[in-house]
Amino acid sequence: MKNLLLASTSTLFGENYLEYLLDDVALFFKDVDTITFIPFARPGGISHDNYTAIAAKAFAKIDKKIVGLHTYPTAQEGINQSQAFFCGGGNTFLLVQQLYAQNAMQHLQEHITNGKPYMGTSAGSNIAGVSMHTTNDMPIVYPPSFATMQLVPFNINAHYLDPDPNSKHNGETRETRLKEFHVFNTTPVVGLREGSFLLVNNNTISLKGKHTARIFEPQKAPYESKTIQF
Repeated sequence: MKNLLLASTSTLFGENYLEYLLDDVALFFKDVDTITFIPFARPGGISHDNYTAIAAKAFAKIDKKIVGLHTYPTAQEGINQSQAFFCGGGNTFLLVQQLYAQNAMQHLQEHITNGKPYMGTSAGSNIAGVSMHTTNDMPIVYPPSFATMQLVPFNINAHYLDPDPNSKHNGETRETRLKEFHVFNTTPVVGLREGSFLLVNNNTISLKGKHTARIFEPQKAPYESKTIQF
């Protein structure tokens, strides 16, 4: 019984960390007291302790305690003891590399599939998909596999940006990049705009927030949808 909250971003412009999501987060985690925070996506400039403190400050507003997964003797032990999980954003390559290095990817997947609630933002949402192929991040490290937790039957492109008709930038748009992915892959992709998030209750997926999602499927034109169903 999967119970997921997968957000495009942790922070909207001009707001505090998780501010736009806190009411929904409180409802999502209503049955747990302590959430295990997975801080491995941040590549530098902030320690795991400091990143965990940022999450703890936000969750304190809804009377929830945060414990960093890095504080346990092993990641597997931390996962075993956890009531629920929150994985923050950063660099998806680093996050995936660290989860594999700590033998945590499959272990985390099993606990979530068996019912422990999981919330992700940005990179933390990317790893809920079939693979990390559609991340926007640079490959600053080399994970042993691009396969992720496969909790949903599609990939997520977090922070999805629409083409700007007034831009003079000549490089590829996000839509072009995702179409390139489907030259070699068949996994559907949900372009998740900032301010939007997915709620997953077993096999029922609901898109929340004020935006539609941009859906990409192989050999189809991209389309807008408020319904996520494949």
